[in-house]
Amino acid sequence: MIENMFPNVSWDRILEATNETLYMTAISVAVTFILGIALGLLLFLTSKGNIWENRMINGIISAFVNIFRSIPFIILIVLLIPFTMFIMQTMIGENAALPALIIGSAPFYARMVEIGLREIDKGVIEAARSMGAKTSTIIWKVLLPESMPALISGITVTAIALVGYTAMAGVIGAGGLGNLAYLEGFQRNRNDVTLVATIVVLLIVFIIQFIGDLITSKLDKR
Repeated sequence: MIENMFPNVSWDRILEATNETLYMTAISVAVTFILGIALGLLLFLTSKGNIWENRMINGIISAFVNIFRSIPFIILIVLLIPFTMFIMQTMIGENAALPALIIGSAPFYARMVEIGLREIDKGVIEAARSMGAKTSTIIWKVLLPESMPALISGITVTAIALVGYTAMAGVIGAGGLGNLAYLEGFQRNRNDVTLVATIVVLLIVFIIQFIGDLITSKLDKR
């Protein structure tokens, strides 16, 4: 029955492409989570009125974040070809997509982290400072725990965006469902292949959103 509905679909190839997409997404999300929090913390802590207030450093980080989150992803991939070749020694395959995926998403997530940190009641931070808490203690015991629901919600949105980025990366040979849909679906006029790849991408997005919402609701004490 399924074979009749999708005569051109190789289910082994769909499974392989799904694993490639999940691999690219998982690695990118993990690195983006760490880099994004680091950049977001720096943006917050060096801003006016905060612990490490420094206009120059804040301006440099802010400019970096604004530039890289504003470049369309497909253009960013092309711009990063020399850097990717230097790091990965190739532009083909799922590993070759990782630098562009991370550089494209970490600044986007950093802004979400900064927004989440700004939503924390300043009285809580001032109370910790007045009790002589070190900056590291304020970060680990106040800022990150208090903003965690916003951080998880933000990384969920970023992860969903990354699934879309992997599809675009697939068009230039990075593998995954985007590559499958374009090369074996669109270019060969096999609409059933494109449809199945799209459905699998949608399922991945729905699962990410469900898990993200579940974790956020568990962490949100309001």
